[in-house]
Amino acid sequence: MAETRFSLPAGSETQSYEDKEKNPGTQRTLEASPDDVILNRFSFMGPVLSKLFASGVEARGVERVPEDQRETKNMWNNLLMWWSVNTVLTTLPIGVLAQEFFTLTLPHAIATIFCFAALGAVATSFVATLGPKTGLRTMIITRFSSGYVGCTIYSVLNILTQLGFSVTAVILGGQTLASINPGTLPLVAGVVIVGLGSLIPCFIGYNMVHHYERYAWMVLFIVMLFLLGLGGHAGFEINAQKPFEDTGKALSSDILSFGGIVFGSVAGWSPVAADYNCRLPANTPSIKIFTLTFFGLFIPITFVEIVGALLMTITKEEYTDAFTAGGTGGLLGQVLSPWKGGGKFILFLLAFSVIANNVPNTYSAALSIQALGRPFAKVPRFFWTLVIFAAYTIAGVVGREHFAEILSNFLSILSYWTAFFIVIVAEEHFIFRRPGGRLGGYNLDDWDTPSRLPLGIAGILAACFGVAGAVVGMAEVWYIGPIGLKAGAAFGADLGFELAAAFSGITYPVFRWLEIRYTGR
Repeated sequence: MAETRFSLPAGSETQSYEDKEKNPGTQRTLEASPDDVILNRFSFMGPVLSKLFASGVEARGVERVPEDQRETKNMWNNLLMWWSVNTVLTTLPIGVLAQEFFTLTLPHAIATIFCFAALGAVATSFVATLGPKTGLRTMIITRFSSGYVGCTIYSVLNILTQLGFSVTAVILGGQTLASINPGTLPLVAGVVIVGLGSLIPCFIGYNMVHHYERYAWMVLFIVMLFLLGLGGHAGFEINAQKPFEDTGKALSSDILSFGGIVFGSVAGWSPVAADYNCRLPANTPSIKIFTLTFFGLFIPITFVEIVGALLMTITKEEYTDAFTAGGTGGLLGQVLSPWKGGGKFILFLLAFSVIANNVPNTYSAALSIQALGRPFAKVPRFFWTLVIFAAYTIAGVVGREHFAEILSNFLSILSYWTAFFIVIVAEEHFIFRRPGGRLGGYNLDDWDTPSRLPLGIAGILAACFGVAGAVVGMAEVWYIGPIGLKAGAAFGADLGFELAAAFSGITYPVFRWLEIRYTGR
């Protein structure tokens, strides 16, 4: 992977928000620790905050991590984290959608999962490489392509994205808990229990997130193997969907639309990918970060989604009835029923597996709130995790009966904005910030100085063109764009993320060249 210069004025480190507000043009030789900054800002809560920080709660938010404060950790944690995040219950229903909504046969479903998951993993892995190089969270990195205003727009989109992921996680986890002993635990209670379980690691912060995710995958990978074996014992009918699968143009529509959902399930991690390795040393090889992230995403996501697709090929009446009555959670309960009490214990583990998926959602959503601007960044990160927890738990309770619709529509729309976000960040990095490019690198000390960042006109305009591409190419239940309609049959083919990426990819270099020429930044 091509290297890009990341420059920082010699002897300087990132300033605190207070110093930048008072002296935006000056630089400091030392940076106050995040703990001290927050304690000074909220002195009336000093004793409480001191105990929180002493117990391991992370004080640092979106502030840049200076090179001398990086941690030399095993890079394999990067792979294990993504493995844990995706070897979970919430990944299974994506594979289920192949037959539930798109009537694809298993071979077509598997081929679609492999192709679109690989594309999404490449995009997310690229973003992950920027973490060690910059020491910045993902949303803050967007300031170097889309300016302060553009970063705010992306942060709002990312907050909604992580909330969407969290809502689907707590609903599915709650459904599964409720299915262990039907009628004994209300679905509302299941949603709240799963939400509470997700709060603790992300409240504590970066190190706790990595520590939890380092080990969570072990049990869950074995559980997925149990599901695969029990499903096979019940009987997979590989051609079960053959009589219902579309043909010709309609089949292409189904594959493209399902592919957009798969892409969204993987590329949906790109807006947070740098958040979890920004403390690695700046000289960490990009190729290692890219490779570990790619396989940490691709292997578990494809495996678990294929397991979900396989379970939908079981044609026995009791299994189809269980799915009709209880959705994915009901189907899993039926698959595990031969093990009786042991099967219920597996369901319990599956229900709480969504915590591994929900922790980065909550953690990064809190960071995205801080990225909205200095007033938000002054509020400690751990406070925003409480706000996010409350938001997705309430939304999960309200939408608990509409899981499949939420998942299908949410992941499709998610793929639209992440597509043009990735393209804009990548083009800024490889075209304008490369050695010998118009800007020649990043001055990382400018991360919170609006007067030194790009105005963001180019990034915002290119994003608008990306939205236009998504609109004309999308195919949702509630709207079908003109190109999406022509590309498919009666219900269209979803080309939203492909056209969003193309429209932004073509326009951004032109707009950015003009912006640099007339503003110099």
